[in-house]
Amino acid sequence: MSLINRQIAITVKSLITKYPILAITGPRQSGKTTLLKNLLPNYIYVSLEDKNERDFAVTDPKGFLKQYSSKVIFDEVQKAPELFSYLQTEVDRSGEMGQFILSGSQNFLLLEQITQSLAGRVALFKLLPFDITELKEAELLPVDWKELVLKGGYPAIYDKKLDHAVFHNNYLQTYVQRDVTELLKVQDMKRFNDFLELCAGHAGQLLNLSKLAAGCGISQPTAKSWLSILESSYIIFLLNPYHNNFRKRIIKAPKLYFYDTGLLSFLSGLRTIDDLDNPTQLGHLFENLTIAEIFKKNFHQYQLKKYWFWRDSNGNEVDLLSKQGMNFHIFEIKSTKTILYRLLKGLNYFDEISDGMTKSKTIIYGGENTHERTDFNVLSWKDL
Repeated sequence: MSLINRQIAITVKSLITKYPILAITGPRQSGKTTLLKNLLPNYIYVSLEDKNERDFAVTDPKGFLKQYSSKVIFDEVQKAPELFSYLQTEVDRSGEMGQFILSGSQNFLLLEQITQSLAGRVALFKLLPFDITELKEAELLPVDWKELVLKGGYPAIYDKKLDHAVFHNNYLQTYVQRDVTELLKVQDMKRFNDFLELCAGHAGQLLNLSKLAAGCGISQPTAKSWLSILESSYIIFLLNPYHNNFRKRIIKAPKLYFYDTGLLSFLSGLRTIDDLDNPTQLGHLFENLTIAEIFKKNFHQYQLKKYWFWRDSNGNEVDLLSKQGMNFHIFEIKSTKTILYRLLKGLNYFDEISDGMTKSKTIIYGGENTHERTDFNVLSWKDL
């Protein structure tokens, strides 16, 4: 298996001497174990997926930690919540930095335990599937963004040269359904699968819980619960609207996106580039790819930025915006390979009403060349 450098490794190395515990979350199969084993070869690796180890940790956490007292990676540690208070006691006693590394694929359970027992003692990281920078450095980035949309970024597809459709089919059955079954005790997997496919059909659109619920015959509270689990398992994420309305009525519902476009494409029934023949669908897929990549970069490079979208009731929209201090950086996302000035309409409108607070305007597009123009920047998808 080829080793692809993960951008997050730089920050993990820099903070391992600053915190007694580091915690890395992310979806299953995103490369957490590979990263930690290669980055920290002198650490003992213990998987709480192993029933014997898990039973030991659950029934005798104090004795378990005596056996693994320092320089240990505990994988899927959320499966042994009894450990956390003992971890707190141990790191407070030892004062050792980088004593324990925790990893897990169920963000809700892991963060719940960290918040309760380990607040202030942990540096938190999120490792998602490969981002464009990582693929480009490894010379694995597809030439066409459509191919990247179909393949996605899960490491096994590239390391093992797996067919992307076969991988995503197995991933859904092996990991997604198992996690959901564990967390929610879902009885009717068909309805849950229908819900997943409906979410895929709404990617890049405003979240409408009632529509999602009605579409697969479940209640709104159930839909909300399922959506929450998909978020905590790093399948989907929500992009919130920016609430300052600049004297205009704004949209307040979030937009729904998938962290991995390969999974999104598979759920949408897309298998080959020939299937990508719907212009509207292409636009949503490219938007999802772009925003997911920006989120990956934010997590992997530990940028700590916040992002929103903005839309008013008259249809004026900014696909993505970030704010640094009092200044806005705003983005229009279009799959086109041709830059037309009409694409600036939403950005220019926001610039006008933001009272001089817009610092930069950028069009992210499906073409090849990144460059600056007088009033805005043009960014190729390859340079995200």
